[in-house]
Amino acid sequence: MIEVRALTGAALDAALGDVARLRIAVFRAWPYLYDGDLAYEQDYLQSYRDSAGAIVVGAFDGPRLVGASTGTPMRDHADDFAAALAGQPFALDEVFYCAESILLPGYRGHGIGHRFFDLREDHARRLGHHVSAFCAVLRADDHPLRPFDYAPLDPFWNKRGYAPLAGAIARFRWKDIDQPDESDHPLQFWACRL
Repeated sequence: MIEVRALTGAALDAALGDVARLRIAVFRAWPYLYDGDLAYEQDYLQSYRDSAGAIVVGAFDGPRLVGASTGTPMRDHADDFAAALAGQPFALDEVFYCAESILLPGYRGHGIGHRFFDLREDHARRLGHHVSAFCAVLRADDHPLRPFDYAPLDPFWNKRGYAPLAGAIARFRWKDIDQPDESDHPLQFWACRL
């Protein structure tokens, strides 16, 4: 029986080490192909410690964290995303940023992804946000590491009311598993009204 619960404050802080390890494991696969390390992850996840509005939704198999979904008010990520969201019909202060949803492969297909979104969106509403947004990496259909049976998550996101934001492309750098150095990666913003 998998337990999915919202973590804030001290409980969030206690889970971040496991979130870092999950990010490295899950994002190593397509489409992110992320060759991560714990030092970078600890630095990246500091923003969740620093944000009073942060949440981690954890999926637990007994005491083991097998999945996690994170979020913070967009204003806590304004430096990263302000340019990508310029010209959208909402202010950054209205937006709650649903960062990652990561789940080990053996636990997928059982509704946990919906619980991740439900709990983050409920948290966002309690904080007074009117828009929920996330971004997803864009990869070429003919990328040599694309699995032949890959099924994009677009239908799942559409079912939840999310749609791509026209022209809202963020750019981040990381090292792909098949590359010697970091490179730039485009990420498409998706959003829905809460």
